[in-house]
Amino acid sequence: MKVDQISVFLENKPGSLENVTRILKSANVNIRTLSLADTTDFGILRLIVNDVDTSLAALKENGLRVSKTIVVAVEVPDRPGGLHSILEVLSQNGINVEYLYAFVEKSGENAVIIFRFDTPDKAIDVLLKNGFTVLPGEKLYAF
Repeated sequence: MKVDQISVFLENKPGSLENVTRILKSANVNIRTLSLADTTDFGILRLIVNDVDTSLAALKENGLRVSKTIVVAVEVPDRPGGLHSILEVLSQNGINVEYLYAFVEKSGENAVIIFRFDTPDKAIDVLLKNGFTVLPGEKLYAF
C-alpha cells in the first residue's frame, strides 16, 4: 500500500526542470504525477513514475541529487469535501501530514491524493479502517 516517490534536488535556474524531463524521456520513463516546491536557491521535484529504479539510475548517472521516499496514495471522490473527509480522520487519530499533492484520474470521477506521513503504517491502517481506498504503488505507476 506504500508508493515509491522520487525526490530530485534542483538548482533554481532556467533549464533545471527541462533537464530532468529530458533524462526521463531518454530513459523511456513516464511521469505519472509530480510536485515542485522551491526556495530561493533550490527546488525539490517530487515524482511518481512508472519505473522507479530506471529513473533513479538515469538521474544519478546525470549528476543529479535524488532520493527515494515512501508516500501513500488515497483515492477519494472528486467533489467538495473529499480532502476534508480524509484530513478529519487523520487529525482525529493524531496523524501528521508532512506534505501532499493531488491529481484527478482520467475518468474525472476520483482524485488521488499523495500524502507524506511521519507514520505511514499507522496512517494506512487508520485510512483503511475508516473505509478509504489506499492505492498500491503498482496501480498508481500504471495510471
